[in-house]
Amino acid sequence: MALYGKPGLTGHERTFDKNDIIVTKTDLSGKLTYVNSTFLRISGYSEQECLGQQHNLIRHPEMPRAVFELLWKTIQGGDEIFAYVNNRAKNGDNYWVLAHVTPSFDAGGNMVGYHSNRRVPDRDVLDAHIIPLYARLLDLERKAAGPREGLASSFQAVRDLLSASRMSFNQFMFSLGV
Repeated sequence: MALYGKPGLTGHERTFDKNDIIVTKTDLSGKLTYVNSTFLRISGYSEQECLGQQHNLIRHPEMPRAVFELLWKTIQGGDEIFAYVNNRAKNGDNYWVLAHVTPSFDAGGNMVGYHSNRRVPDRDVLDAHIIPLYARLLDLERKAAGPREGLASSFQAVRDLLSASRMSFNQFMFSLGV
């Protein structure tokens, strides 16, 4: 089944070299203003297809909405965040990344956009911690009465996890061996 007019998922996971760094920049609304050649190669999109489009162009449908909610709240608040993200390539393949997303500021200190660097994630961390956690969050989102309730339930589960571990989200990510 296609999502947003895109091809269905292939079930094939793309990988990339540990020395590769995917770089994107967006404006404050999340529209892509810069993509590097590594992003283009791995995502399968051309620069013309990306620039001016929302960054969620590569959103994988099996990514919990709560993770994006936390990401956006964090960077809109002027802070950086580290997060594991499952992305969707143009042809429906997926690729996991460890994202470091930061706000960008102009010379006057005004926030003007966001900058994301993404690296190859640790496969053991993905398999042991992230994939099971994200599956639980997705399950909460899907079982809810509606999208708002699903997001609220999933987001609360993340807050509960962080509260129980007495860590921020970034500290939690680092505790897994980022």
